[in-house]
Order: sequence, then structure tokens, then C-alpha cells
Amino acid sequence: MRELHPTLADRGFYLGPLFRQAAERHGAVPVTLDRPLDTHPAHKVDLTYADLADLVEDLSGRLWEAGVRPSERVVVHKADNVDIVLLTCAISRIGAVPVLLSPALAGPVAAQLVGKLRRPWLITDRATLDGPLKGVEVPVRRVLSVDEAPGAEPLAKYAGVDVPTAVRLHPREPALITHSSGTTGLPKLAVHCANTMWNRLIPQQAMGWPTRGETAALHMSFVHSRFYHLLGVLLRFGSPLVLITDPDPAAVAPLLAYHRPGIVETHPNTFVLWEELADAPGAPLSRVRSYGSTFDAIHPRTVRRLLDASTRRTPWLLQLYGQSETGPVAFQWFTRRSAARADGRRVGIGIPGFTRVRITGPDGRPTAPGTPGRIEARTRGRILTYLGLQDRYDRQLHDGWWEMGDMGYRSRLGALYLIDREVDQIDSVHSNLEVEDTLMERLEELREVVIVPGADREPVPVVCVRGENPLDPERWRKATADLPAMAEPRQWRFEELPMTATWKVKRVEITRMLTTGVRT
Repeated sequence: MRELHPTLADRGFYLGPLFRQAAERHGAVPVTLDRPLDTHPAHKVDLTYADLADLVEDLSGRLWEAGVRPSERVVVHKADNVDIVLLTCAISRIGAVPVLLSPALAGPVAAQLVGKLRRPWLITDRATLDGPLKGVEVPVRRVLSVDEAPGAEPLAKYAGVDVPTAVRLHPREPALITHSSGTTGLPKLAVHCANTMWNRLIPQQAMGWPTRGETAALHMSFVHSRFYHLLGVLLRFGSPLVLITDPDPAAVAPLLAYHRPGIVETHPNTFVLWEELADAPGAPLSRVRSYGSTFDAIHPRTVRRLLDASTRRTPWLLQLYGQSETGPVAFQWFTRRSAARADGRRVGIGIPGFTRVRITGPDGRPTAPGTPGRIEARTRGRILTYLGLQDRYDRQLHDGWWEMGDMGYRSRLGALYLIDREVDQIDSVHSNLEVEDTLMERLEELREVVIVPGADREPVPVVCVRGENPLDPERWRKATADLPAMAEPRQWRFEELPMTATWKVKRVEITRMLTTGVRT
């Protein structure tokens, strides 16, 4: 294994040895799953760091025996489960490049992304081949399956082979490929390397220091880079893990009540769903010291309910603002006191020593404090490129500054405020997100509200009510009396909202659905 020079440019965060290194430090630390692994169905849901390290090495041996070699690209596209993480680490361990595709992707979309990879390997399962990929031509070298899927070679065929020697690529070579959220169209393939991943990991380790060793309950996308950085932090500090695939509060509540996690992280929209855990039997959130929220803005109402559910003396919620291409570029903490007066549009400040944030006007020059414009970030954690879309990557990069695609402004003290995604702006509404926060505050029965432009660019509110109860027209009228004029609300079931892997709402898709009259 090549020794790295101790220079900043040569530092790397490698996924291959992640569990083995953790096992050597904290081998007996428990890891609890909410369902058995698809790759190893005979194993129970109660494991340890050492067990997972053994499983990663076992999978790396199977992949090597199947013929996977360093620098080759291996797509993981299967039903959601923790074994996505183990496969990712196993692929990385033998020097190949994991390409993680969300289980939620439509088959034709997944095929288009695979087509950009020049005939990679594909690891999948029966559910995916019989579901999203059924009848879809996917240009791959070979198909490996974690179960007995027709037309695929089962990984179980290679069980029991020797564990191969670990391979480590240069820290600036591609090491992981994930995809963007795809909220505005076809997702883009984001190419990460070990060095840029290291530059994201270090500040997150500093933020995680106060909760080192606390039990952590996570329900996150296993195909998103954020999960692997958080995993790197938690494994280093020896935190017991509870890894959740089913976010249904009825399933989550007893699991959290039993394990009493001190750390809880999930997607912002899942936190809205989990508001009902605040007063659930068994007090499942009573011992939480730190909540983590990334991927999207979080409603202040949700922050307050989560913090009030904890009996810890000073619980907090850490919010990270960023995107797949950059990692976190701004952060802030909410406490009970600050959450009481929180502005949902404030997303924090740049990470000292790692990121800088600025606002630019139409001329590309920085704006004065308080003046809205495009949000741009400068970070050493930026991806290497968009695979096959170098020109698109270059268009977002200006002298080292990356266009985030969001509109916002900065205060005189440097705090960053998010207004809206640039493509989602509506002329008659200053900030859709601000109006949505207001409605969530005033109407506690709402699970979600999304304001999108209609056929004539008028603001159209799409609302989801808890329990699928009818929206009360009089309460809606009073709640919106002092807000910008909007069309009549459209009530949908939450499951009808088009979502990304991290439960971001696809607003552009909602506009299309409203225009065509076709709902999922």
C-alpha cells in the first residue's frame, strides 16, 4: 500500500479500510440494523464494528474473485439497505470506484447514468431487475446480484474465497461517484476523490467532537456522500450505531425508545414526519443531545419540537448547508433559546479554514450586505468534475468560486440567508421558502407545503395534511390573509410528492404535474 506524503494535497479519506480501522480501535461497539442485510441474510440485526469489517472484507474477496480490478467502475443499484454501505466499502477496498445510484431512480434514468460510465460492473438484486430495470437495456460489463436474480451472477457463488490485499489509489484519483439530486432534470454524476473527501471530513470531525461516543441513530440516503462522512466521524469516536431504512414513526419509535440515542440525523422532511415522536410512548427522543440536518432547509417549527422532546440539559440541532458537489459550506447550531426566535432562511456562516461564501450580482461581482444575489462558495471539498459533463462543471466554476444554484444574501456580520433555488423563484413572491415556513408555523396540521409556479407563473400551494385529513378552508384563509396572493391550495397525499433520494421535493416536477394533470 503506497505511503502518502504528509502534505495537505496528499491527505485522503478512504472508504475501504473504514470499518477495519474502527474495529481495531473499538471492535466490540454495537451496530443495530432494522432489517437483515441482503448480502448476508443469515446474519442477525445485532452486529459489531468487527462484524461489519469482516463482512466488508468478505465482499471485497467475492468481487475480486468475480474479476473486479482497481480503477474499474462498479455501479451499486439495489433495494435500500445497509449492505449498500458494505458494498461501497468493499469496492473501494480493492481499488475500484463505487458508483452509487439511488434505489428511487426510475429505470430509464438509471440506464442513462450507467451509459455515461463506459460499460461498468453492476451490483443489483431481484427487486431492482424485476422492478425499475425491467425491460430497460442497461449497458454494463457484467451483472452481479446480492440474491438469486434471473440473468445475474450471484455474489454468493464466490463466498469463502480468500480476502485480497487492500489497494489504495492516489488521493487525487476518482474514488467515489454519486449523483446530484436531479430536482431540475437528469441527475449529474459527481466524481469525488479521497483528497476532497478528506477536506470535507476534517471540519465535520471537529463538529462531532462534543458528542463523541454517543449512540447515533441514522436514517439517511446510503448513496449520498454525506452519509459516508458522518460514518467516518462516528466510527472514529466509537459511537454505537442504529441504522434505519424504514422511517415510519411506528417502526422507528420502539427502536429509538430502546436504544436512547444521543445523536439523531435524517433528512429534513423525515424530521417533519418524526415530529410526532416528540410525545410518543416511551419518549424515544428524550436522550438526544444532538440532531443533524443536511440536504435541505429545515422548518423552525420542526427544530423547536425536536429540541423540546429532549430531556438533556442543552440539546442542539446542527444544520449544514451545501450540496453534493461541495459538501457542507455553511453551518449553524440551534439551541432551545435560539430556536425560539429562529429565522428559517438563515443557514449559518462559512466553515473557518475550509469554506468561504459570497453573494454575486448579475455582473458577477460581490454584492453589498443585505443585497440578494447568487450564492457562491469556495471550498477544498469540491468534486473533481461531472462525469461526461466537463463543460457543465466549468460553467458553474468562476475563478475557484462555485455557483450553488441558490439565491440569497449575507448580513453585515456575514451570516448567509437562503431565499430560494434560482429556478424556483416566482416574481410575485419574495421567498417561497419563507412563506412555506410561515404556513408550517401557523398550521400545525400540515406535514408539508410546497409553493410552485403554475401555468401562468402564479404561486400554487401544494399541501399535505397529517393523517390525510381535509384541509380546513377557513384556517387556510386566516393563515394566508397577510401573505402574497396565491392560487387555491391543492391538497395531495405526501406520497404523491416527487422526491429525491434524500426526500427533497422536486418542485419543477410538481409544476409539470400540475400542468399536465398527472399525479404519481
